[in-house]
Amino acid sequence: MGSNPDFLPVNLREMGERGWESCDFIFVSGDAYVDHPSFAAALISRFLEARGFRVGIIPQPDWKVPASYTVLGRPRLAFLVGAGNMDSMVAHYTAARKPRSGDAYSPCGKAGFRPDRAILKYVEGIRAAYKDIPVIIGGIEAGLRRFAHYDYWSDTVRRSILLDSKADILVYGMGERPILELARRLARGEPVKAIRDVRGTCVRSQGMPPELSVQLPDYEAVKGADPASLRAYAEHFMLQKLHADPQTAKPLAERSDGDRWVLQNPPAFPLDTADLDRVYELPYMRRAHPMYDTSGGIPALQEVCFSLVSSRGCFGGCSFCAITFHQGRAVTSRSRESLVREAETLTRHRDFKGYVHDVGGPTANFYGAHCPRQKEGSFCPEKECLYPKVCPQLKADHRPYMETLKALRNIKTIKKVFIRSGIRFDYLELDKQHGREFLKTLCQHHVSGQLKVAPEHVSATVLAAMGKGDHAAYEKFQRDYAETNERLGFKQYLIPYFISSHPGSTLNDAIELALYMKQSRFVPDQVQDFYPTPGTIAAVMYRTGLDPRTMEGIMIPRGEREKRLQRSLLQFNRRENKALVIEALNQAGREDLIGSGPECLVKGG
Repeated sequence: MGSNPDFLPVNLREMGERGWESCDFIFVSGDAYVDHPSFAAALISRFLEARGFRVGIIPQPDWKVPASYTVLGRPRLAFLVGAGNMDSMVAHYTAARKPRSGDAYSPCGKAGFRPDRAILKYVEGIRAAYKDIPVIIGGIEAGLRRFAHYDYWSDTVRRSILLDSKADILVYGMGERPILELARRLARGEPVKAIRDVRGTCVRSQGMPPELSVQLPDYEAVKGADPASLRAYAEHFMLQKLHADPQTAKPLAERSDGDRWVLQNPPAFPLDTADLDRVYELPYMRRAHPMYDTSGGIPALQEVCFSLVSSRGCFGGCSFCAITFHQGRAVTSRSRESLVREAETLTRHRDFKGYVHDVGGPTANFYGAHCPRQKEGSFCPEKECLYPKVCPQLKADHRPYMETLKALRNIKTIKKVFIRSGIRFDYLELDKQHGREFLKTLCQHHVSGQLKVAPEHVSATVLAAMGKGDHAAYEKFQRDYAETNERLGFKQYLIPYFISSHPGSTLNDAIELALYMKQSRFVPDQVQDFYPTPGTIAAVMYRTGLDPRTMEGIMIPRGEREKRLQRSLLQFNRRENKALVIEALNQAGREDLIGSGPECLVKGG
C-alpha cells in the first residue's frame, strides 16, 4: 500500500508520518478514497481537519472481517459512517434489480468492494470491533432512509435505518454544520447519548418525544399494502416534505416497534456563500490515494476531477429526484472569486490538459439568488417553485452565471469550459432579459458538438406526474437552440434524455413518446427505466398508486413485462424489439401503427 503524508491517513504508518497516536474521528466509507470535494468522505473529513480535528479514513473495509475496522486503531471521539456517493443498492443493482457489472467508485471500476446495505454492515462491523464507541451515520443512504421508507429491492417498507443499524446519531442532508457541532460537543466530553438537539440530525428515543414534535404515522401504520396503509405512507412522506424548510420546520417523530421512536430535529441551515467557498477550497489532493495506482485508479474521478461545483440545492421539483430531499430546495451559490481561485488550482494539477469539464451543481443554471426566501436559505414548503405554475417571486437571471463563466474563460491556461451538469431549459426561457444572451454564450463557448438535456417525456399526463411543465417548453428551446447555432455557424445537436415506465405512464403515453421520436428522427441509444429510490415523490407513487400531492390514484407500470413493453417503444426501430413493439401496440389497440405507412412504428409479420 502506498503512502503520502498529504493524503489523510488510511493506516497506522500514515498516521505516524503525521505524528499522530490516534485519530479524533475515523470515517468508514463505501467509496474508495479519492481526495476530491465531489467525494463525501474527503469533503467531510477535510472540513473537520480544517477545524482542528484529526481524521482518518477506512475506505471500503472488508465487511466480513472485524479487524478491517481496527487498521487505524480506536478513534478518540467517534466513527463516522457513509455508504458512499450512491446508495449501495443503487450502486449494485439496475432498475430491473439485476446486478451491475461494475462500480465506478471502486478500484478499476470493479464491483464487490462494498456490501449491500453498506451502512448496516459497516456499523455491525464497528460494533464487533469496538462495542462502546459512538457511531454517527450520514450521507445519501442514511439520510434518505431516516424514517420508514419503501425499499424497492425487497419490495417492502423498511424501518428507519437508524433503528436497524443501531447507530447513535444520523446526520441527514448536507452534513457540515451538524457534524461540526457534534464534533465540538463530543470533544468537550458530552456523552453521545446526551446530544439530542442538533439540527440536521435524527436520534433514537425510548418513549414519547417532546410535545413540540409533529408525529408521523407509525411504522406499523405505513408498512402494509392495504389501502389505509398506502394512504398513510403517502401522508407520512408529505409531512416530511412540509417540514423540510429550515426556517419553519418542526421536529418530527415516528414510532416504530413498541415504544421505540425516531426523532428528527429540524434541518440544518444551508452554508452561506462564504462558507461554501471555504469548503471547496480546502487542500484536496484531487487524486485517488496512491494505494490504487497499481489497480487501475477510480473511474468516478475522471468525470469530476476537473469540474467545479458552483452551487448546492435545487428548486426544480422533479418527482423522481431525491436531490431536494438531500440538499434542499434553497440554492446557495459560490462566489465568482472562489471559483476562479479553484480553477487556477486545477491548472496546476499534473494531469490538467486545459479543459474544465463542468461548472454547475444539481442544475447548472440555477446560480445566484432567485427569490427573497432563498436568499435566507429558505423556501415555501407548501408549494413548488416551477410547477404547476412558476412562482411570481422567482426571478430568473443568468447574468451572474454568465459573468462567472466569462471570468473562468479568461484564465490564460484554460482552453475550454464545458457545462455538463444539466440546463433547465424552462428556467432559461423565463429569463426574458438575459436568456437569449445566455443561450448564445452556451452555444458559443460551453458546448462541444452536443448538449445533453432532460425533457424526460412528452405526455402531459406523465410530465405532470414528474412535476415538470408542458412539453412545449422543450420544443421552444429546441428551436431556439437550433437557430442560435445556425446564426453562429455551428453544427451542434441536442441529446434529449427520456425516462420509461414512470408513474403515470400508460402504454398510450409510451406510444405518444415513440411517435414523437419518430417524427423528430431521434431514437436514444440508451433508455433509463424509472428507478424508485428512497426520498422521492415518484417512489411514493410507485409504492402506493397515489399521487401524494393530491391523494388521487395514478397509473403505475408494474412488472417486468409491462416495463419491457414501454421501454421497447422508446427504441421501436431496433430489430430485437420488434415483437415487443407489436405486442404493445396490439395491447393498446393501436394496430394502425403496425405496417409500412409513414406513421407506423414497426412493420407487421
